[in-house]
Amino acid sequence: MNSGHEDIRQEKIQYENPLLSIKVWHARRDRANTVNWHQHPECEIMLVLNGRLDVEVENELFSLGSDDVIVLGSSQLHRDRSYADKLDYIVLQFDLQTFFDKSTIPYLQYFNETKVPLSAMNYIFRDNPKAREELAECVRQIDEEAQRKESGYELAVNLLIKKILLILIRNDTKGLLADQDRVERIRLKPVLDYVDRNIAERITVEEACRLANMSYYYFVKFFKRTMGLSFTEYVNFRKIKYAEQLLLTRDLSVSEVGDMTGMPNMAHFYKMFRRFNQCSPKEFQRKMLAWGRP
Repeated sequence: MNSGHEDIRQEKIQYENPLLSIKVWHARRDRANTVNWHQHPECEIMLVLNGRLDVEVENELFSLGSDDVIVLGSSQLHRDRSYADKLDYIVLQFDLQTFFDKSTIPYLQYFNETKVPLSAMNYIFRDNPKAREELAECVRQIDEEAQRKESGYELAVNLLIKKILLILIRNDTKGLLADQDRVERIRLKPVLDYVDRNIAERITVEEACRLANMSYYYFVKFFKRTMGLSFTEYVNFRKIKYAEQLLLTRDLSVSEVGDMTGMPNMAHFYKMFRRFNQCSPKEFQRKMLAWGRP
C-alpha cells in the first residue's frame, strides 16, 4: 500500500441544486480501473448495484460486492479499484452540516470526526445485514427523488439523510458515536441555550466562556473539539438557519432579516448566507417560494 498518499487530489463537488447540498449519480465502469487518492469536504456513501469494488480508506481495505455499501467521512482520504467485470454503483455525496436544524443540532457532535472517522462505522454493515439493507434503500430513494424532482423532493431528501444518520446511531453497538464526549457536551448546554435565547442579538465568546466557566483559550479548543465547529461557526450557522426561517415565513426585507438575526452588516450577512446556502438571501427566497408554482 502507498502510505505516502502521493498525488492526492482535492475533489470539488458541484451541487445540482444550490438549496440542497447533495450530489448523487449512477456510475458505471466496463473495465478494470483505479481512482487514485482523493478527498472532499463532503461525506460520501457508495452503493454497489452490480460488480466488485475495492475501497481503501484509513489504512483499511473494504471489498464490496452487489448491494454492499460504504460510508466515508468528511475529507477522508480514499482510493478505489474496480475489476474487469462490469461495475454499476450509486455515489451519494452530501455536506453533513447543512442537514442539521435546531432540533437535531445536538447530534452534529456525534459526527464531528475529531476522534472517530465516519469510515469506522462500516463495521455496522459488515455485521448487520438489516442495517446494510436499510442504508442501501435510503440511497436508492435519494437517487430516485433527485431524478424525479417531484414537489417536495428536497424535504424527502432531507428526511432520508437524517434517516441515514439515525441508522448509524441506532446500530452503533460499539458506541463509537453516541457515547463519545457525553459529559463534555453536557458542560456546553448553558452555552447552547445562551445562543438560542439571543439568536437575534450580538453573541459574544466572552459571555460563552463565563457560562462555561472556562478561560478563553480553553473554551475555544473545547468547543471545537466537542461540537466539530468553532464557536463562531456555530453561532453563524444558527443565525443563518433562523434567517432562512424568516425569509420563508415573514414579509421582511433582506436588511430587516439581517437586523433580526443580529447581523446588521449586510456585507457580512450576505457572505455568511452564501457560505451556508451557495446563493444570496433573495435567490434563496425566490427559489424556495417559487417551487411548485405553475
